[in-house]
Amino acid sequence: MPKGLVIVFTGEGKGKTSAALGVALRACGHRMYVSVVHFIKNPSVSGEERAAERLRPELEIVAMGKGFVNLPADSLPFEEHRRAAEAAFTAARQRMLSGSWDVLILDEINNAVSLGLLPLSSVLDLLKNKPSKIHLILTGRDAHPDIVDAADLVTEMRDVKHPYNKGIPAQKGIDF
Repeated sequence: MPKGLVIVFTGEGKGKTSAALGVALRACGHRMYVSVVHFIKNPSVSGEERAAERLRPELEIVAMGKGFVNLPADSLPFEEHRRAAEAAFTAARQRMLSGSWDVLILDEINNAVSLGLLPLSSVLDLLKNKPSKIHLILTGRDAHPDIVDAADLVTEMRDVKHPYNKGIPAQKGIDF
């Protein structure tokens, strides 16, 4: 019987969500069902959401965030971000326990914990109560050491070079 893994993609470098979506694509190729819940990213038309439409019913993406938190362009009250993260967590827990999904990706949940949008204890409880067959992937910067300890696989991305540092903006198909 296969064991569902807990996988963490973290670090300061680019590629955490991209790595998780790579696993999603691979899983869909094996006719596995994948749900992606965005904790920070807001509903928008991104390349991955357009691709997910083509891969239904094997792949769904549910963007429940309100956008990036504590950035200069963020005008929403912190409490609104917190409520959105709690709603995303509830949706993620329901998906995890439903038995309908083989892979559940909690995109930027590590950020939600480190920013104080979700309590660490709730995420650790989720990991503790994970059904044995489901693969659970947690992405985002600043993964808490307790989450790292609970994981089966942890990959840390680090920046070596980034086009943003040269003033090159985000690129369609690469960054969104």
